[in-house]
Amino acid sequence: CDWSSDVCSSDLSLLRLLHGLTATLAAVAWFTGLLLLLGFDGRWGRLPFNLDGEWIELHAANGVLLTLLVVLFTAYAVTLGAGRLRRVGNSVPLLALALAVGSGSQMQAEWMLDQRALPLVYAVHITAWFVLALAVPLHLITSLRRGGWPLLTSMLRLQIRPLDGPTDWPSQVVRYLRRGR
Repeated sequence: CDWSSDVCSSDLSLLRLLHGLTATLAAVAWFTGLLLLLGFDGRWGRLPFNLDGEWIELHAANGVLLTLLVVLFTAYAVTLGAGRLRRVGNSVPLLALALAVGSGSQMQAEWMLDQRALPLVYAVHITAWFVLALAVPLHLITSLRRGGWPLLTSMLRLQIRPLDGPTDWPSQVVRYLRRGR
């Protein structure tokens, strides 16, 4: 694959879309979760201002969307992208993200609002997000070593290339499968 060109024969636009949306929603979830941690929990510090309960709802709604994307992205990763999962820099962020959304789906907003003793699932959720915060730089470093700056900058491009539309995704998957990967 020539990462310096706009065309990479093994690169599916569906993967780029799933990866980009997942990364964006994960960043939003991490940020809103950090605000909640510092605004309601207070064990690791407190914000100098008060948050209302709507932040919890925003975090939860983002988590629902992120869960849907993680299911799709994981389905891609364990099938067409299985070869990429052999690299720790790719598998650890995905595992941490799956654990974070899985544990987050078991949480209840009342736990934070009532400031009760929080159950084990909360500790798992926080730990998964901490691991993800460490794994994302590892993922970026691995990507940088593999494809250099052209690969990293290609991830930030928002332009739609020819044959990248949703109607092209089935034929991309078929071509990818025919190559024997």
